[in-house]
Amino acid sequence: MDLHMTELERDIIREILNIGLARAADSFAVIAQEKVLLEVPNLDIMPGSNILDKVHEFEGTHAIIQSDIRGEFNGTTLMFFSGQHVQRLSRVCLRMSVPDSINIDEMQESLLLEISNIITGALVTQLANILKAKIYGAPPKAPKGNIAGSLHTLLESQPKVQPLIFSVITQFSDKENSVELPLMLFFDRNTFEKILEIIRTYDFLGGQENKA
Repeated sequence: MDLHMTELERDIIREILNIGLARAADSFAVIAQEKVLLEVPNLDIMPGSNILDKVHEFEGTHAIIQSDIRGEFNGTTLMFFSGQHVQRLSRVCLRMSVPDSINIDEMQESLLLEISNIITGALVTQLANILKAKIYGAPPKAPKGNIAGSLHTLLESQPKVQPLIFSVITQFSDKENSVELPLMLFFDRNTFEKILEIIRTYDFLGGQENKA
């Protein structure tokens, strides 16, 4: 049976993520040496085939960093850094003058791993605090090879996986423009059911369980 979110439930999940990202932005800003805005403008449940198409599209144009979520929740995050992100972050953080490219060296990969660790770590912490869940983020890694192919195997062999995808928008104050930094968040069906159950049985405005 398909899972569905009401608009209110969608807004609650988006707000939880936004709170976590607001805290991550402060740490990210220290690295980027600029004022940084992180927010989740869109949050959608998508079929596995659509997810694979998007990942395949990003593979040729973005450097990919993966982090796993473990504990009472089970999930995975994928962050996609464009050549523009790599160029800017390399210049500001590593004092490296490099072209707009996703062909990165070991130092650049370490930087992207650290940024992913900060952002996904803040999300995991916020989810744990608000949803009262014992979860943790595994160390991020830069997967090699065909990521879309690996995900295809996962989604085909485990059809109960219910992907949740959203985009994080980064904004650097001196440029006064926004560059999309896609972040995909995958939860298995059991985890997604747990999150919806918590939201549906907890009065977030009143701060207590809904006994009705």
